[in-house]
Amino acid sequence: MMKKFTALLGSALLFATGTQAADISGAGATFPAPVYAKWAETYKATTGVGLNYQAIGSGGGIKQIKAKTVDFGASDKPLKPEELDAAGLYQFPTVVGGIVPIVNLPGIAAGQIKLSGPVLASIFLGEITKWSDPKIAVLNKGVKLPNLPITVVHRSDGSGTSFVFTTYLTMKSPTWASKVGASDSVQWPTGLGGKGNDGVSAFVKQTMGSIGYVEYAYAKQNKATFTLLQNKVGKYPAPVAANFAAATAGAQWGKIPGNYILLLDQPGANAWPITAATFILLYKNQENAAQGQGVLKFFDWAYKSGDAAAASLDYVPLPATVKTLIRKQWTMNVKAGGKPVYVSH
Repeated sequence: MMKKFTALLGSALLFATGTQAADISGAGATFPAPVYAKWAETYKATTGVGLNYQAIGSGGGIKQIKAKTVDFGASDKPLKPEELDAAGLYQFPTVVGGIVPIVNLPGIAAGQIKLSGPVLASIFLGEITKWSDPKIAVLNKGVKLPNLPITVVHRSDGSGTSFVFTTYLTMKSPTWASKVGASDSVQWPTGLGGKGNDGVSAFVKQTMGSIGYVEYAYAKQNKATFTLLQNKVGKYPAPVAANFAAATAGAQWGKIPGNYILLLDQPGANAWPITAATFILLYKNQENAAQGQGVLKFFDWAYKSGDAAAASLDYVPLPATVKTLIRKQWTMNVKAGGKPVYVSH
């Protein structure tokens, strides 16, 4: 199934009749696009309601929902409570995933190379320029590292994946924090730019000696060579769903205003260090109650019936307690004419 998503992710994921009024539209993050596509396909078959989702990057999704050209925006970069309030928006999480470094190196298998946060930052700063650099070698004793120049591959578009990745580098490297910082769009010190997770995957696949960063579903789909990454307690867990879930163990979902939650560099022996939730953005005051209801009905269905599809693509479904919390938030936060547009049953 994953192969047919590849051609769709850069443009529109269209599951619509074109005539049915209940069809809904969204745009934004490429991070969750594979699971949204799978959900949309099943939902259309089950309900007859279609979803047109444009995987254009989180920055584009934020712009489109603010411009009211779509029914919902999607972003891996959570908006801070003050920005939500200023725009009249509400956000809620859908699934959790992991962002992984991927490389193209001869003779190197997936999971064979270990990197630390500071070393990863130095690579993306352009300070470490060869794979045989002693700072990489000391983490990889017994591994024959090629004496190849490093080509950095990063996102060219406004990207929540980049926001999460650069926030992590900011946490691990004072130099990165001072010179580059954390945002969905930064001035990259070096490297090539690819559009979307699929664009970065493609560049790495065709560029020997390269390193990039993608959501794990894309690494798995493209059979990319991922690296391990040292976590907060010094371990090197595999980037798999169970270890993304481990990073969510201490998340205080119900206590954070605006659901503004980051899951980076969490404690725990198995916690993958670059773990993130992805979010949906909706107007609190819905001008079209039916469309707002349609969006929430779709994601309520996904909460109830989409966990197996999410897990099959190595995303982590939200805990049942969090889903219950979010459903209550929908009733309080998304209204038309002062009344909730949708109440989950």
